[in-house]
Amino acid sequence: MGNNPTPLIQGNFYHIYNRGINSGNLFFETENYYHFLRLMDQYIDPVCDIYAWALLKNHFHLLVYVKTEVDIEKIVFSVPKKIEKISVVQQFSNWFNAYTKAINKRNHRTGSLFETSFQRKLVTNPIYFKNLIYYIHYNPVHHHLVTHPLEYAWTSYLTILSDKPTKVQRDHILQFFENRNCFERYHAESQNLSNIIDFIIE
Repeated sequence: MGNNPTPLIQGNFYHIYNRGINSGNLFFETENYYHFLRLMDQYIDPVCDIYAWALLKNHFHLLVYVKTEVDIEKIVFSVPKKIEKISVVQQFSNWFNAYTKAINKRNHRTGSLFETSFQRKLVTNPIYFKNLIYYIHYNPVHHHLVTHPLEYAWTSYLTILSDKPTKVQRDHILQFFENRNCFERYHAESQNLSNIIDFIIE
């Protein structure tokens, strides 16, 4: 991604992406997906609002809004008490490092798990935002794993359709698509993604 990665600035949306080193797997068994999401809750939820995610065997996609205010005293992290300000980028690094350590220990491996520092693209246009949610949910279809997002367990698509408690910004997303029926209909139709090519990271 180069030597000058896009900074994560408060009050903005970003498409976040990373893949396994040498395009290798990030997830080896079902529990790995659960643990990755648990760590996402721990490290990312306090500093970002989660809008969409997709976990595939060797990569993942995430659409987040970086919160404008972070109440450090209310965040429970394994960080030095003297830290005055939490770095959002560092929280992402902590997330990936914690996951790498868990995978390495469980699978008796060493070294890097992720290909590089995570990639991120600033998203500023509401139309791009809508198409990115579709793109992320459709990623398993794009990679020929399933024929519809309903058939794949590891994206936020089913979470948004569910009534179960979630930290994903379900209400905001459904309002953005107008309602649940419109959300489902939008995902059922083939969308032209040519206008978000600069925001897609593969």
